[in-house]
Amino acid sequence: MTTIKLHNTRTRTKEDFVPISADNVRMYVCGPTVYDRAHLGNARPVVVFDVLYRLLRHVYGADHVTYVRNFTDVDDKINATALARQKAGAEGTLEQLVQERSDETIGWYLHDMGALGALEPNEMPRATEYIPQMIAMIEGLIEKGHAYAAEGHVLFAVDSWKERYGALSGRSVDDMIAGARVEVAPYKKNPMDFVLWKPSSDELPGWDSPWGRGRPGWHIECSAMSYELLGESFDIHGGGNDLMFPHHENEIAQSCCAHPEGEFARVWLHNEMLQVEGKKMSKSLGNFFTVHDLLDQGVPGEVIRFVFLQTHYRKPMDWTEKKAREAEATLRKWRALTAGIEPAASAAPSVITALSDDLNTAGALTELHRLASDGDAAGLLASARVLGLLEPEMGDWADTGSADLSGHAARLADARAEAMQSKDFSEVDRLKSAYVAAGLEVRMSKDGVELVPGAGFDAAKLEGV
Repeated sequence: MTTIKLHNTRTRTKEDFVPISADNVRMYVCGPTVYDRAHLGNARPVVVFDVLYRLLRHVYGADHVTYVRNFTDVDDKINATALARQKAGAEGTLEQLVQERSDETIGWYLHDMGALGALEPNEMPRATEYIPQMIAMIEGLIEKGHAYAAEGHVLFAVDSWKERYGALSGRSVDDMIAGARVEVAPYKKNPMDFVLWKPSSDELPGWDSPWGRGRPGWHIECSAMSYELLGESFDIHGGGNDLMFPHHENEIAQSCCAHPEGEFARVWLHNEMLQVEGKKMSKSLGNFFTVHDLLDQGVPGEVIRFVFLQTHYRKPMDWTEKKAREAEATLRKWRALTAGIEPAASAAPSVITALSDDLNTAGALTELHRLASDGDAAGLLASARVLGLLEPEMGDWADTGSADLSGHAARLADARAEAMQSKDFSEVDRLKSAYVAAGLEVRMSKDGVELVPGAGFDAAKLEGV
């Protein structure tokens, strides 16, 4: 069986991945807070862990992998949108309007991530569906002396876990207190203590609990859902590196204290952040956009995915228009090469070897280029699909329509042959300019002329050429 190596944030080393049970490999990834459309940075962990999910399914079998990614649908921004709609005259209770907004944004999210070729996880729990389990976990933490109630709140007592708190992010509690901006509240025993439960006002959604009507803190949600769906020990926990502290650190503390018989997550994976044209994405710089924005602009989801895969997940990724154009041109070539053929029985071993080396997607793409250069269309197709590329349902954008490219290539070849005799290359230049303007890549060699659809190919522009 293929050995997968993964860089474990917890140990800071690349390790051989050995699942707790090869019959049920379990992975939990922190999903979105569903208050608006997913921006481009939100999509990076989706693609990263989709590739890992595909690799695990390839190695262990599709029926032996359980992938959980949650939706956080308890949030102040969701509440604010629902309140605004209610004040504007929308029908329904606030709770109904909150659910309506959550349903709306979850639908957007699944559509946009599906456009990037992401498989849906086995389980996609909503936080609001697991409130009783969260309350039960909080009660257990209080009983074990790891949490305390104060003024309608329940807080995790960091001092009860002080020797191990901070191990994931590599910080001590004292360092975190000195360097972090933490909420100062009179009911906290330690400034680093974090909220497990907080009160809700009458106009906000809330649930009854032993500590009064309220709602859960963010961190307890993932601990409760992962326990219910994957158990006290599971194989992989993933997310962006911006979640390492405090979210993942707090998840570990809660879960290990609530279920000391388990290990929680054995392997932790964190992807780096995304930039746009070399700068941090932000609304103030005017370079902030959603996945939906790109799709609406005509950038195919497969192209977005390809650009993501060019950079290793643990390195910062830079989205540029140049990369998108080049990715589109490459995918058009590959789709033309593999059109009408069946994939090989299995992916090329070199591609699986690259992916098994801590998800070396850039190395895997290099192998795909090699397969294309060798003319191994069947191998290219089977191997690309392990990366979520060249899937049939994602290829409509690359359809060349009814354009008779072979005829155009023959016309240019004839024009070139005549120009070689007359030394008048004006017609050759005219045709080349027209084909380039239509989005075709013109390749001329001693063996002949080849026209390859490139980025932005538009068959309609060939009319009248």
